[in-house]
Amino acid sequence: MLTHILVVDDDAHIRELLRFLFSKEGYMVFEADNGEAASHVLETQQIHLAVVDVMMPLRGGLELCTEIREHYDIPVILLTAKGQIEDKEKGFLSGTDDYMVKPFEPTELLFRTKALLRRYQLVSSEMIRLNQTVINRKSYEVNIGDDTLLLPLKEFQLLAQLASHPGRIFTREQLLQLLWGNDYEGGSRTIDVHIKRLRERFVDQTDDFVITTVRGLGYKLEVRDH
Repeated sequence: MLTHILVVDDDAHIRELLRFLFSKEGYMVFEADNGEAASHVLETQQIHLAVVDVMMPLRGGLELCTEIREHYDIPVILLTAKGQIEDKEKGFLSGTDDYMVKPFEPTELLFRTKALLRRYQLVSSEMIRLNQTVINRKSYEVNIGDDTLLLPLKEFQLLAQLASHPGRIFTREQLLQLLWGNDYEGGSRTIDVHIKRLRERFVDQTDDFVITTVRGLGYKLEVRDH
C-alpha cells in the first residue's frame, strides 16, 4: 500500500517542492494550505505522516498538531521559520515528533520522514519491538531475547510511553500528566528519578535503545541501529 503524506503549508512553492520530493520517492502526497483544510483531509483520507508549517491562516500548525495528537496516531514534522528554544518547546508541547527550521535541506527532511515512518512501524497496539527488546503492554513484561523483566508499574508505563513514539521528545510535564494525571502534586523530579532507574535497569541488559536527556526540554527514547 502506498504511504500517504499530508503537506500543510500556506506557501505554494513549499508545497510544490515537497510534492516533488515525496512523489519522487513513491509517496502519495495530499496538500492543504491551512489547518482547517488539513483537518478535512485527515477526516477523509488515511494519512500516514504529516509535514506541517507553524505559521498559517485560519488554524496554525501548533493547533493542528495538537488536534492530530488527540485523534490520530501518526508522526508529525513541524516546519517553522523560528529556531529559538522557546519555539521548539512549543512545538514539542503540541506533540510534534520532529522539528525543522526554514530554510531546510529537502534531503534531510526526506531522511527524517523515512526514519519516523520506520519507527512508527515498529510499534503496534500491544507489542513494541525495539530490535531484540519487546515491550508487551498486555502482560506488562519486557522480553530481551530469552529473558523476561517485570518492572514496577510506573517504570513500565514510562518506558512504554517513550517507546511508543521513538525519537519524539516528551517534556517532564507531559509525562507527569500522561502517567500520573492532573491531580498529582509531586514535582517533575519524579520523572527524573524514574528515568534514572530505567537507565540503571537496562544498561547491562541491552543496547537496543537509549533514553536521552534533551536539555531544556525533556526526554526521548532512541532505537539504536544494529
